[in-house]
Amino acid sequence: MGGPEGGVEAWINYVAPMEERPRFHAQDHARDNLVLDPRRVAIADGRAAPPSLDVEGIALVPHRTAVADFRDPAAAMAVYRPELERLIGELSGASRVVVMGGAGLRFSKRSSEFGTGINSQPAGFVHVDYTDRSAPELLSGRLFGGEPHTIRPGQRIAGYNIWRVVSDPPQDTPLAVCDARTVATADLVRADAVFDVGEAPWMTFEAFLLKADPAHRWLYFSNMLPGEALVFKSFDTEPGRPVRVPHTAFEHPRTPADAPGRVSVEARAFAIFD
Repeated sequence: MGGPEGGVEAWINYVAPMEERPRFHAQDHARDNLVLDPRRVAIADGRAAPPSLDVEGIALVPHRTAVADFRDPAAAMAVYRPELERLIGELSGASRVVVMGGAGLRFSKRSSEFGTGINSQPAGFVHVDYTDRSAPELLSGRLFGGEPHTIRPGQRIAGYNIWRVVSDPPQDTPLAVCDARTVATADLVRADAVFDVGEAPWMTFEAFLLKADPAHRWLYFSNMLPGEALVFKSFDTEPGRPVRVPHTAFEHPRTPADAPGRVSVEARAFAIFD
């Protein structure tokens, strides 16, 4: 891992004002009800002045995985789930960590595998995976038929995303993350995320989209390695903590023409505190 590459200016997609409630789909974006607001923004290289989970809600940490092949989901999660439970437990100090769902691969447009698989495209607009409404629903097992987890009234819960590349640098489509301190509640737009896999009716849950604001401070991490994990906050019930980090993929303007397509994997976990 070398030194910081330096910041870039690149296009990201916010959401524009809409009369109807926004809706987006995991598989078929032709079904989306979204009006995007593309903006060219400065995206600083987080390697130059590393952020932290306690301040910006973001951290890049060394984390090697023993997963040999993420293309075998069951085998991958048998190894990856306990690795993430340990990682988030160490970073948060929580008494219990719940890893939600699987960890599917995503492929940039340069990849020959772009558009294959389930929910395998990079997210092309700024979002937060769940809200104060859908996070408790996920833990309760009411969404996706997961195992129910009992939470006491007033018990602290914090949500985390764990994003890593499984391809070598440079990344043509890195992940940009927004400093949680710069996100105002008024910037957040409630939307329906539709997991349109198989036959309808499909599972729907609430997520946040983001309206543009020049106060937003964007970061990415240049030339990420498979032995690193980008961890960022998506939810927290404790006042005074970073609550949520909006994020989106973006096309790096200085990517060499012969660079391979980025392959990444993202997982989500809740930390539960006694």
